[in-house]
Parts: sequence; C-alpha cells; structure tokens
Amino acid sequence: MGSMEAIISSRVMRNSHAYVVHEIGLSIIKGEFPLESILPGHLDLMEKYGVSRTVIREAMKTLSAKGLILPRSKVGTRVQNKSNWNLLDYDVIAWHFESGVDTEFLQHLSEIRLSFEPFAAELAAKNANEQDIAELFDLAEAMGVATDSRAKRAEVDVKFHLALITASKNPIMHSVGSMIEAALAGIFAISSPRDDTKKVDANASAHRAIVLAIADRDGQRARAAMENVIRIGLKRVLEHK
Repeated sequence: MGSMEAIISSRVMRNSHAYVVHEIGLSIIKGEFPLESILPGHLDLMEKYGVSRTVIREAMKTLSAKGLILPRSKVGTRVQNKSNWNLLDYDVIAWHFESGVDTEFLQHLSEIRLSFEPFAAELAAKNANEQDIAELFDLAEAMGVATDSRAKRAEVDVKFHLALITASKNPIMHSVGSMIEAALAGIFAISSPRDDTKKVDANASAHRAIVLAIADRDGQRARAAMENVIRIGLKRVLEHK
C-alpha cells in the first residue's frame, strides 16, 4: 500500500509486486484495459512487466481483492464493472487521482466527507481531551505557514482531519477516516492554497474555527465550521479543474 506522501508527490513504491499491481490497476482505471475485457494472459504480462509468474499470480490476487478483476477458469481474467470496484480502497482512490479525477468523482468524495466529517467534529466537541485539542490547534497553525510548500501544507491538512476524526473517540469512524486517507491526500494536494499569504491564512483560519468550537464544546458550531471547510475545499478543487 502506498503512503500519504506517495499520493501527494505522485511517487509509487516500486518492488515487483507493488509495481505490477500499480501498473495494471492504473491501466484499468484509465480504461487502457476496458471494462468487461479480458486481460492478457500470464505469459504476456510476465513479458510486458519483466517479472515472474509468481509475481503476476500474486498481483492478480491483490487486484481481485480490490474488485477490479475477476479470474475465470477457461475464460481468463475479466476486468470488472465499476460497480464492483472497492472505491474505499487506498490504492483504487490513489489511482483515480493519478489518472486524473473528474468533477463527478470529486463531488462524490465531498458528499461522503459531508456525510460524516461534520458529525465527527460534533463528537470531538463532546469527547476530545485537552491533548487532542492542543494537537488540532498546532496543526491548524501549521497550515498557516506560507513559506512551506503546498505539498507540506496538504500533508498537514490530512493530519488535521485524521486527528479530528480520532478525537471523536468513535473507533468505527476512525476506521472510516483511515480508509479515505488517500482521498483526503489527493483532494488537499489539489485544493491546498498556492503560495498566496491571504489564501493560506484564510485556510488556516477556517480550520482554526473548527478547533475553537471544539475547545468551547460547541458541537453545532464545530459541525458548521467543518461543513464550511469541506465546501470551500470542493470549490477550490473544481476551480482548479
């Protein structure tokens, strides 16, 4: 599995198994291996990627677990329809961003975020301890450092949102947050303000408003502040596109 830094900087791990999984998975997302088509046979894939039969076999197992392909005896390995893809899988999300996400996909991601992040903020206002709040304040302040690179600010942004979900003290919500880490990293890599001091300050201020509401134990205000951050981020992403 790739790391948050890999998504932000568009680097991918390159050991043999990860390399083949990445190349085939990305090709499927891009449509280079069309939906419902049959993948080339193992020998052809071995030659194409310069790896052993064992590597191809294990890569097929990984891609099958992600819902992208379905091996069938006497038929071959078929590319699955999108309805079968695990769109919460870290790599599947990452490949969407690497291939160039469309407006519809970004809108869907934002809708998912709006369905639980504002409530996570409301829960954090109830359940966060002083250490959680201090960490969130530190991360919000770090987002306001205009001298940092966009990639660095995007990385801090991801940490803020994951820390807030953790501060909700809901373990299931924490698991959901971990699953969409790649989506957050991809979105913030696009939406993080460029080196414009006013925009950087405004972004930090919007996040600080969430923390202030949590510190005041005002759940409704925390919810509204989080919704505001998500909607502003979506607007920036769509403008970028």
